[in-house]
Amino acid sequence: MNYATLMPLLCLLSVPFWLALMARRVYYLARYFQLEGYERPRFWRWFARTGRERTFTALSFAILVLISAPAALPASLFSADRGEAALLFFGIAAFFILALWSNLPRDPQVKQPFKRTPRAMRLLITALVLGAAIPVYYHLMLILNSLDGYAYDLPSLVVFSASSGTIPLVIAPLLLPLANALLFPYEEARRRYFMRQAAQTLRGSGATVIAITGSYGKTSTKHYLQHILSGRFRAYMTPKSYNTLMGISRVVNDEFARDPHYDYFIAEADAYFVGENAAICRLVAPTLGMVMSVGPMHLERLGSMENIITAQYEIIEALPPNGAGFFNGDDPHVLAMAARGYPETRIIVSQKGAPGARFEALNVQFRAEGTTFTLRDNASRVACEMFTPLYGETNVTNVLMAVAVAVHLGMALEEIAPRLATLQPADHRLVRRQMADGTVIIDDAYSANPVGTKAALDVLALHKESARRIVISSGMFELGEQAEVANRALGAHMAATATDIILIGAQQAAAVKEGALAAGFPAERLQVVANLEEAIASYRSLLQAGDTLLMLTDLPDTYAA
Repeated sequence: MNYATLMPLLCLLSVPFWLALMARRVYYLARYFQLEGYERPRFWRWFARTGRERTFTALSFAILVLISAPAALPASLFSADRGEAALLFFGIAAFFILALWSNLPRDPQVKQPFKRTPRAMRLLITALVLGAAIPVYYHLMLILNSLDGYAYDLPSLVVFSASSGTIPLVIAPLLLPLANALLFPYEEARRRYFMRQAAQTLRGSGATVIAITGSYGKTSTKHYLQHILSGRFRAYMTPKSYNTLMGISRVVNDEFARDPHYDYFIAEADAYFVGENAAICRLVAPTLGMVMSVGPMHLERLGSMENIITAQYEIIEALPPNGAGFFNGDDPHVLAMAARGYPETRIIVSQKGAPGARFEALNVQFRAEGTTFTLRDNASRVACEMFTPLYGETNVTNVLMAVAVAVHLGMALEEIAPRLATLQPADHRLVRRQMADGTVIIDDAYSANPVGTKAALDVLALHKESARRIVISSGMFELGEQAEVANRALGAHMAATATDIILIGAQQAAAVKEGALAAGFPAERLQVVANLEEAIASYRSLLQAGDTLLMLTDLPDTYAA
């Protein structure tokens, strides 16, 4: 048989197959690259800790070597019976290609699907073009050589086609970071354009900008402050967790610009590296700055507690001399920032008697219905009884910070009190719901930090009348070298407050389990499940009328087994 005459047809049939296989692989990886913020180091850490990724890449490489090996063998080995050799190599290649296809990693859970934003699609298409280059080039060469009269035997065709198609699968984890690097000049130019546009819109609006930062408490305080100020002013806040440079720019350009006639613009700022908060401040130019807390959140990214402190203080450094800084005096790191003496107007709040505090919460009482306390302004000596349907010690601090800003802007405590009584928690942040069947659900599943998890468990402990107090958690993430110690402490606190524990993810929650058992929690009342669906099935078999369930943390997609 003259195989040369079949070459164009064979190549046309094989190229779409390899391109489909490569595209499926790259699309799968693109979601995780996006979840990791398009950051190469974080993507590599995800890849390194994900066993299925390492296994698949190793399998791809092994198949590539196995398929390519015959190319190094002398042609005389096939001369005896070329037909049998062709069938043999075709069968081997087909078997291992099918094995490769069947072992493509699949998402164990998809809570955050791939978002087809313009940037994401540019990145994906560029990565696909890079990955397609190798099989397209090799098959094109085979076609051209065939048309020039070169005769290939079938084993050679199978080897060339299969090996050129397998190479992109082996290097697929490199394609997205490479595409990201190639697109960087274009993306950076777009970033700068959108930031200039956002800055001009904010300056032109005349709104006073309030910037909020901290390791935790930012989003809740932002909601509370916007609610309080709305009793007298027009106040706009960045929605959800839009707290990065591009996130805030997008909000200003797409939403705020439609109606920029606000008195106040409240911007939540989060830092993943030193200098990011400073960049956000160059964008929004805050007049008032609030520092909520300093903790190990994002320690994995920032590298040290000193860097976290530096990043948070950038908000204060960016204020004009006539601006005002607001500080949580119950956090020693934040109190130390206030002691640096800038700006001239510095307002400290406390519920634990911090020195120099202007606003204090006294006689704090926690109940299942909410929190009551006496709020005292030590500058004016005015005190006011407050009630809020919020829970937890951290929320008292969040409310104090919001009240301090509102008073500074001219509102009286008597005017603020009814606004506090109608506050609602931000989504998935200590949201308590009394269900029709008599159960109580406490949703604190947004994210986890050492202070927030303790506060949530303290709220769970308030439900002493509950026969069962069930907690669901996957532990805490991005705490760097402090992760194991913090998660063991979390387990110990669970043991002191819960009657039943359901942990999600055997590997991720191992330290939590060890901490709970070491604190004397009965092993028969502690379950470890693989995902949220299994956790739901487990608590439904336990939860009865009068019981309380705390959803403390869920397993992020990037940590799913």
